[in-house]
Amino acid sequence: MKNAAVVIAVLIIVVAFSAWSCAPGSNAAEKTPDSKGKVAGFWFGLWHGLISPVTFVISLFSNTVRLYEVHNNGGWYNLGFVLGAGLFLGGGIFGHKKKRSDR
Repeated sequence: MKNAAVVIAVLIIVVAFSAWSCAPGSNAAEKTPDSKGKVAGFWFGLWHGLISPVTFVISLFSNTVRLYEVHNNGGWYNLGFVLGAGLFLGGGIFGHKKKRSDR
């Protein structure tokens, strides 16, 4: 019984540290302008979310294209990105029901 408690405790610690290590770090470029003096906001986030599948494929073969704009204004950009990605990927954020075909 004592061994089982130790094994469970070790598993909980391993899972907790694994989840913790996957968490993203802070973005040092957030709220700082890029080389052109611009900071991406909600509308750029929405656009980047909509084109994220295409951008992802291009980013696999190019060092100059990134999936996510690091020079953003924070929460509003993130909201736009998530909404845009959700709209493109089936609208799951708005609830999607399949139509039933009556036979």
